[in-house]
Amino acid sequence: MKTKLLATLLLFTCISYAQTDTRLYDIINSVSADRIKSDVTTLVNFGTRHTLSDTVSRTTGIGAARRWIKSEFDKISSNCGNCLEVFYQKNFVKKGDNARIVKDVEIVNVVAIQRGTKYPNRFIIMSGDIDSRVSDPNNYTSTSPGANDNASGMAGTIEASRVLSKYTFESSIIYVGLSGEEQGLYGGKGLAAHAKESGWDIVGILNNDMIGNITGVDGVVSNRDFRIFSEPVPPTETEQERRARRFYGGEVDGISRQLARYVYKTTKTYMPEMNPMLIYRLDRFGRGGHHRPFNDAGFAGIRIMEAHENYTQQHQDIRTENGIAYGDVLEHVDFEYAKKLTAVNAINLASIAWAPPSPKTVEIGGIVEPSAKLRWSKVDGAKGYKIYWRDTTSPTWDNYRYVGDVDEHTLEGIVIDNYFFGVAAIGADGHESPVVFPNKVFR
Repeated sequence: MKTKLLATLLLFTCISYAQTDTRLYDIINSVSADRIKSDVTTLVNFGTRHTLSDTVSRTTGIGAARRWIKSEFDKISSNCGNCLEVFYQKNFVKKGDNARIVKDVEIVNVVAIQRGTKYPNRFIIMSGDIDSRVSDPNNYTSTSPGANDNASGMAGTIEASRVLSKYTFESSIIYVGLSGEEQGLYGGKGLAAHAKESGWDIVGILNNDMIGNITGVDGVVSNRDFRIFSEPVPPTETEQERRARRFYGGEVDGISRQLARYVYKTTKTYMPEMNPMLIYRLDRFGRGGHHRPFNDAGFAGIRIMEAHENYTQQHQDIRTENGIAYGDVLEHVDFEYAKKLTAVNAINLASIAWAPPSPKTVEIGGIVEPSAKLRWSKVDGAKGYKIYWRDTTSPTWDNYRYVGDVDEHTLEGIVIDNYFFGVAAIGADGHESPVVFPNKVFR
């Protein structure tokens, strides 16, 4: 009788931690395509947002654009009882720092922090880029609407802050407009350095760069596909960590890859109509984005973007040539699609900010045994833990076992050689931390 009761309770516990949080459906439904369209239109109407463009005008250039973005964050903060800390984060770059810095410039990011109630120094970040460009990266005077690249990501970030500011979270969320992306990822470098100097505990950054185009240059049209780019392991890993990977695995299991899998899983759970594509690459071939400076600093970071790009609408002078209309203009942006990708970000920001932190250490054992053994450091606020495992060739965590409020567990009958394993902390409402791949081995 006791055995049956224990089995029933365990089953109920597992089921309860597999349920969804209805608040995330509310968040999805609250994202507005009309508001995103309005914000993209405003950004486009600044004429150009080139990093080196006018900073004095009230109507034209990057100075006017960033002041407007800050005013929007200030307005959102006012509507939620000053729940956002809004400020400029600045870095000065001298002429000649690279070939695209043709005059001295101050790189100015616009930051809005929504502080967590329990972990105020733990951050999950959503970013968009403020700046735009035309064919010549050093032309800072010509009209450069940047409607999709990247007013769409910036507008999505502002919209996510509008929606999520209605809620409170245990961890902090940062919404940021980064500058200097087209000139050399300067905004990301500056904020990543600021985070290091400030001792921020960063879970990761969701970099949104082009989330508004559904018609690809390859002829594919889709308003459901999107890509999640992530690097395999951090560039800051030690030689000892690199050697350990050779023997124990983990070549595709760095912190950025776990963040990408988290976004994939949350999206498939709450927005099953969407098709998130895990791309095992830092970024598009030979190209870069503003998550990379965070990766360079040792933080998790991914790029979320449309699946089907149209290169005639990126980094182009506005013109018609051979019957093709070139230019990143407003009419090419699909605002319902931008709404969907904004919702993808919002539910992942919320889920991570409601979840406890990940275990700092996860140890694995079970060499030459018919079982896999795991033990981990417990997390304040966690109500239990899940052990995940997958085939070594699978891109996603396909199997899990909820093991309760313990700090070790043996998976009987599961041979360690044949799978990869990880552990996530579970909060009282079922939200999970990103999975931690084992970082220690025991016998």
